[in-house]
Amino acid sequence: MRKFLFLVLSTIFYLPNSFAQFPQVSGVYPHLAQFNQEGECGTGAVVFWAGKLWTISYGPHLPFGSSDRLYEINPDLSRTVRPESVGGTHANRMIHRESNQLFIGNHVIDSKGNVRTINPLQMPGRLTGMARSLTDPANKILYAAMEEGFYEVDVHTLEVTMLFKDGNQIRKEAGGGTHESTLLPGVHGKGFYSGQGVYVYSNNGESGAKALVDPTIEAGSLSEWNGKEWKLIRRMQFVEVTGPGGIYGNQNPDSDPIWATGWDNRSAMVGVRANGTWSFYRVPKASNSYDGAHGWNTEWPRIRNVGSIREKDYLMTLHGMFWRFPEGFSPQTSAGLRPRSSYLKIIGDFERWGDQLVFGTDDATKSEFLSNRPDKAGIPGAGQSQSNLWFTDLSMPDRIGPIDATGSIYLRDSVSAAIPSEPFLFAGWKNRTAWIKNHSNQPVSLIIEVDEQGDGKWKVLKTVELAPASGSSLVFSPTERGEWIRVKTTTNAVLSFSLSYSDPKNKNQENPSLFDGFRSATEDRPEGSVMYALGKHRRLGILSESGNYYEMDSLLQIKSVANDSLRQWMSQTLSIPKPLIRVEGNSYLVTDANGGTWRLPLGESIYTDLMEKQQIRLVREVVTERDLLHLGGTFFELPAENAGGYAKIKPISTHSLLMQDVASYRGMLLISGADPSYSGDHAHILKSEDGKISLWAGMVDDLWKLGKPKGKGGPWTQSQVAEGDISDPYLFGGYDQRRLTLVNHGTEKLAIRVEIDPTGSGDWFGYQTIEVLPGKAFDHAFPESITGKWVRFFALGSGHVSTELTYE
Repeated sequence: MRKFLFLVLSTIFYLPNSFAQFPQVSGVYPHLAQFNQEGECGTGAVVFWAGKLWTISYGPHLPFGSSDRLYEINPDLSRTVRPESVGGTHANRMIHRESNQLFIGNHVIDSKGNVRTINPLQMPGRLTGMARSLTDPANKILYAAMEEGFYEVDVHTLEVTMLFKDGNQIRKEAGGGTHESTLLPGVHGKGFYSGQGVYVYSNNGESGAKALVDPTIEAGSLSEWNGKEWKLIRRMQFVEVTGPGGIYGNQNPDSDPIWATGWDNRSAMVGVRANGTWSFYRVPKASNSYDGAHGWNTEWPRIRNVGSIREKDYLMTLHGMFWRFPEGFSPQTSAGLRPRSSYLKIIGDFERWGDQLVFGTDDATKSEFLSNRPDKAGIPGAGQSQSNLWFTDLSMPDRIGPIDATGSIYLRDSVSAAIPSEPFLFAGWKNRTAWIKNHSNQPVSLIIEVDEQGDGKWKVLKTVELAPASGSSLVFSPTERGEWIRVKTTTNAVLSFSLSYSDPKNKNQENPSLFDGFRSATEDRPEGSVMYALGKHRRLGILSESGNYYEMDSLLQIKSVANDSLRQWMSQTLSIPKPLIRVEGNSYLVTDANGGTWRLPLGESIYTDLMEKQQIRLVREVVTERDLLHLGGTFFELPAENAGGYAKIKPISTHSLLMQDVASYRGMLLISGADPSYSGDHAHILKSEDGKISLWAGMVDDLWKLGKPKGKGGPWTQSQVAEGDISDPYLFGGYDQRRLTLVNHGTEKLAIRVEIDPTGSGDWFGYQTIEVLPGKAFDHAFPESITGKWVRFFALGSGHVSTELTYE
């Protein structure tokens, strides 16, 4: 045991040597990029062991091995691709205390760095989780696969015993057909852990055509196995399953809690098993890009200790938010779960190494899965799937994006009288608004309660009365404290109860000097270029507007290359398409794949000209399965259509610079259009050897530093409206200092009802009714406490009106 403790301490506190020999931007080292020959290349696991960093990559559906690799990274960041690699779609990792071995993918690594490998044919499946044995923990370890293959492995001999046959093996033996197992509900297994006499297994996906388009259907499951029979705990999408022991397993398996994370269309979720009983707690979502009933958009939420053995500090990643997770989280000690900041990267795993955090990511794919929307006009993904690692300091999770988040306790749900809802996180934000709607045809009385200390003791905060088919908003003051909030009704009802939270935290992390090297949008435009991550030689292809072709390598050197075939292919395939988004009235009008219309704030007029002349790319995938929209000088996170699409869009930052194309390459975000004549010494500006073109290099979360989101416009401009007319939804969430000017151009008094959709789920709530005299304007500043996703306007009479919103 003393030997084991020394090894663990030396692994956690080992300080890496200088990495100066390798180029890097924003903590991404291009030479560490991972590639495969598959449709996706994510990072499944990151573990420090035996003085080295070990990582595995994965492809999309490869239960019998693949071109993915096991990587051994030295303290100086030199890297070895291990010859024992067998690949697969694996994200499992566990350190076995008694034998001092790391189990990662199909590989077993001893304390000296020697690697043994289990043949994938002996243990087929997409390995997704591991658990300590409940019956022989010193000598056995259990594996779980996505299609519900379960195996017991001898840690000494690596002998494999199949407990449940994997769905892929069943399909193979049947000569084809579905790869799904029928053992448990769901088709996309994720987490696996043991304790309290059971093995717990999570699943976050569903099959079928509807799962590919509707994120609201029932999907996934959480189940447990006592060694004799399986028990379904909950039908819902679940991902991580772990406990205080993390990748070592719980030290006190009989008494330590087991944690699980997941989500549904209402909110994200944290579950805890304590004393043999499961309890569930809802938390808001910072991003909806992870939604999707198929479960593919979530690679791979984790809870992991990034502190030390003695001073533990649990970091949770869930739905685009870094969270501080309390070490003793249980129903009696649930206080302390807090949002830290939001992020855009897709994170597969993370680990602490000395005074750094290292994140494994999922960056660029060949196939682009379900993110290939019409407004990209068939622009292909990367020539070769690729991802990388992201090195940061320990404080980074507290200072990326804002902590604004939304979620629902109920969403048009049937509610039984006197039955309390599940708790919803209430602490951690300055501004908190509840949006409540009674969909019933009878009055409803709501009792709102809070758990002030996180000890499971509830007290009444306030009571709300709702008339039939009516809604209300409720702004909570800073003095209304509590860790958790819940609601119950005095009668049966159909109810929506949504919460939207915002906070100034992380909204002032701007550092626009990071983007020095771009000209202002009002200056003469330098020569731009389009970019493509090539498969051949793993380089970046760059085609300038004048037709010159360049390539960039892993050393970030850009050289002119004579390659007419690639030059012609890029010219034909990667040219910037005609925009499907257009300016109409005083806003950008978007029509999504389902025919829904949405309006977004306008930027400076110069961007409209650039867009119409096809000199600025609007939409491109820069991290797997979600897009970056660059519209009017504002960058937006744009979920795939199957995860909500434009209804769940989120602004990131606004600028006034000339930027043309964006691309993902070796884990970096690249932006073309930088000024070749820029003479400053800037680590993010890369110039070609001939000095004719220039690129900006960083990573996608640098965009938060560009400048807070701004814009102006509105859905009605000099519009003739009739009683009952409703405007298109206009984006409201993610902005601050919001002002409304409502102008009545007519000759009669006009009343307009302002409505808010807090989550983008299509539930509209009345915010305020405004009466405007003829020929007059009404100005209104929205209080910072009012948060939501979309705003729209409902005409209570006929008239001639304009609605202009300014976000500063």
